[in-house]
Amino acid sequence: MEPIVDLQGKRILIVGASSGIGRAVAVLAAEVGAQCVLAARNEEKLAAVCREIGERACYRRMDLSHPECVEAVIEETVEESGPFDGAVYSAGVGTTLPLKNTTYAKIKEILDVNFFGYVEMIRVLSKKKYHNSGLSIVGISSAASLFGSKGKTAYCASKAAMDAASRSMAVELGEKHIRINTVRPSWVKTEMYESWKEQLAMSEYAQSRMKRQYLGIAEPEDIANAVVFLLSDAAKHMTGTSVSVDGGSTSC
Repeated sequence: MEPIVDLQGKRILIVGASSGIGRAVAVLAAEVGAQCVLAARNEEKLAAVCREIGERACYRRMDLSHPECVEAVIEETVEESGPFDGAVYSAGVGTTLPLKNTTYAKIKEILDVNFFGYVEMIRVLSKKKYHNSGLSIVGISSAASLFGSKGKTAYCASKAAMDAASRSMAVELGEKHIRINTVRPSWVKTEMYESWKEQLAMSEYAQSRMKRQYLGIAEPEDIANAVVFLLSDAAKHMTGTSVSVDGGSTSC
């Protein structure tokens, strides 16, 4: 029987691939046949992931605190090795800020990485010269797009914006045979989670969230499984939707 998920011969851009969910997506995508272009700010970490994957991966530096850099990186990459069949946006910052410190400048810092860079990636990739027919794009959103959380006004807003924008872009780009979906994890064992865990270890909020996520804390590979499925032709009739991979958080 043929495997349900097969990315053989497909070129996938993975933004935010230096660690966490993005790294797990890159490793799995390569395992099922994809040629992966990894992008992030930290070149040392990117190089380490590339060494782990081997010949199916290369990397480009991309600093999402300046979303205007996205087009130049994509243009250079496509000129060198051809258009993309898929893309994943896993870049994100989870800064915790009390409302009194949530200034315009701080909100913009978070939105630049979590939202503006995502939309810019899709805007650029939607140009005909940068993609092959059947382009599939997956954004890593969060259950935080649905739940309020102390100190997370900007973060929650950025993830809700990602989900809402994805629905609109999916409608607009559907006629070009471009699919856009998001995956909504809750707590995953990443560096971001570890920083939150230290801050919230003894809080009533953290304990209540743990009870909601009754299947436990996810591994990055659990999220990667859903992402790679959405990238594949097995999900060719899925677009404009958000898939929750959250250990049950949104079911109760």
